[in-house]
Amino acid sequence: MVRVRVVRTERTTDNFVTVTVGGEELAGFEFMGLDQCTRIFFARPGQERLHLPYASADDGWVAEFRAMPEERRPHVRNYTARRFDPEALEMDIEFVAHGDEGPASAWALGARPGDELGLLAEGIYHLPPEDADWHLLVGDESAVPAILSILEQSPRDLRGLAFLEVPSSADVREVDAPAGVEVRWLARDGAHTVPGQLALETVSGAALPEGRPYCFVAGENGLPTGLRRFLVKERGVAKEDIAFIGYWRAGAEAYA
Repeated sequence: MVRVRVVRTERTTDNFVTVTVGGEELAGFEFMGLDQCTRIFFARPGQERLHLPYASADDGWVAEFRAMPEERRPHVRNYTARRFDPEALEMDIEFVAHGDEGPASAWALGARPGDELGLLAEGIYHLPPEDADWHLLVGDESAVPAILSILEQSPRDLRGLAFLEVPSSADVREVDAPAGVEVRWLARDGAHTVPGQLALETVSGAALPEGRPYCFVAGENGLPTGLRRFLVKERGVAKEDIAFIGYWRAGAEAYA
């Protein structure tokens, strides 16, 4: 568990905001890259300061977190470590900016230099076999930071398809992807559908390359579970060649 402070914020696109944090304690952060999951801890509205549970190798922080009085207990969410600069001791975390509908979005939109954040390094899900013929990367806006990070850090000879669903055409941006990966942006542009459904329908009807794929699918729970079912039953993809992660579930509130 490390304690950092906000250095700066940037409105990356209409619906994304990047918060850069820094501090000497980042020297002890284990950065693994790709889609690395990082737990972030931030103060709830009305709390004068950020109180953190102690972290241990056996996840002992969870029991302490639950035992904390409500007036001290912080919010905790999982986010991708989007960029890490070990020399400047800075890290970028990219948030979906959907107003005050979620505590993390509200915190990011209101973040100011000096605000505190707690970080706890977790693992990565993107673990492709070396003999995959091509890669399929699919996500809604909650998975865009992870997929962009994967593309930026992948071998330059990678081949495949990436489908990135976003709320608006204004969220489409340049991607530093390998030349052999075709990136397709899918903008909902006001369509009132659950995030991930457009990506699920598009990929289910798309022509996919031949050969053994490695598939990484993340976002609202219906997208990874639905696309995994389709890939296994309709395309004959082996279950072990699909990493599917439900980052959130529509209509369900996060646990803290």
